[in-house]
This record gives sequence, structure tokens and C-alpha cells, in this order.
Amino acid sequence: MAMSLPLGNLRTQTNYGDANRQAFAIQQLLSRMQTATLVRVDAVTNAGELSPVGFVDVTPLVNQVDGNGIPTEHVTIFNIPYFRLQGGANAIILDPQIGDIGVCVFASRDISKVKVTKGKANPGSPRMYAYSDGMYLGGMLNGTPTQYVDFSAAGIRIHSPTLVKIDAPIVQIVATSVAITSATLTHNGVNIGSTHVHGGVMLGGSNTTGPA
Repeated sequence: MAMSLPLGNLRTQTNYGDANRQAFAIQQLLSRMQTATLVRVDAVTNAGELSPVGFVDVTPLVNQVDGNGIPTEHVTIFNIPYFRLQGGANAIILDPQIGDIGVCVFASRDISKVKVTKGKANPGSPRMYAYSDGMYLGGMLNGTPTQYVDFSAAGIRIHSPTLVKIDAPIVQIVATSVAITSATLTHNGVNIGSTHVHGGVMLGGSNTTGPA
């Protein structure tokens, strides 16, 4: 039967054989390397406004556990850049919110200088695979949304409980059919009275017929 590593810390002179001592040393070194984990968002620099990509403060959700199985909660990691889907000046603005759960990955080198300069830079310190060099990639394990863009086999659905606004100098709709269902319909800046005319009508007190 293979011998498992004992609980607690081992000293280099502990008599469990060279293989076990080497395995324990490797295990301890690997435990210092952060790769990816689930975190909770505790603070966000942006709140949906038009602005550059911001930063979040996060807390890892998987507790640390010692050799005796005693857990220790993580502290908050501050000033972590978060992911935005963006190419050049084109972006989808969907900033994280406090309480979101998402995945955070950790760089192999210190990225602190690159975060400041947004360009090439040497590592800010000798640290490697550290919590301080995290990058928040977005939501996981979150609840049902109330505002969304839904892509499915039936088509694309845009739903908002408040407002959907299209802001552009020119808006073009190309469709074989357009259906508008609304209790009220308001047109702003449309001058129909001075440009909309009917031909073949004699002056007088009569009205034109309705639409054909």
C-alpha cells in the first residue's frame, strides 16, 4: 500500500524516505503558485458609464486549509483589472457589479508596471504566480438576469425592464415586415405636415380618403 503524506508540516530530516521528502517539498512549492480560482467582486471602479476599462477588488472563495483541515478565509485582493469585450474603440460595456462571482486568473510574473503604463515594462518585482497579479475574466455561478440579450434558435431577443435606447446619426432597418406593439407611439423631430402631400385633390372643404 502506498504511503500518503502525513498531515501537518514535515522537516527535511523526517524519516519517511527520500521520495516522500521530495514529494512534500514539491507539493509545498506548488501550493505557492496561483493559477485560477473563483472570486467574489467586492468593489468596482466603474458602474456602466462610458469610460476606459476599470478595476475590481475581489476575494477568493475557496478557503485555505492547513494540514489539520483547519480553514482560513482569504483577504481581499485589490486593484485587479477586469475583462471587457473590446476591439479598438468598439466595445460592449458590461461592467462587473458588487456581489458577482467570477473567475480570476493569475499571471506568471508581476504585471503591476504594465497596469500603470499600459505598455511594455519589466516585472515590478521577482514574484511569480501571485494573487496580486490577478485578472478578472467575468461572471460564473450567478443568478437569472432581468436585463439581457438572448441568442437562441428562435432569434435574438433584447429585454430591458426600463429602457432600450439607440443613439446614432443614422438608423437603418432592413426587414420584410416590421411590427410595433405599443400603447403609445411618439415621434420627435418628424415634420410630416409640410412635406406630406396627396396628389389629384381639388381645393375645398372635403377631406381625402383614408389609406388604401
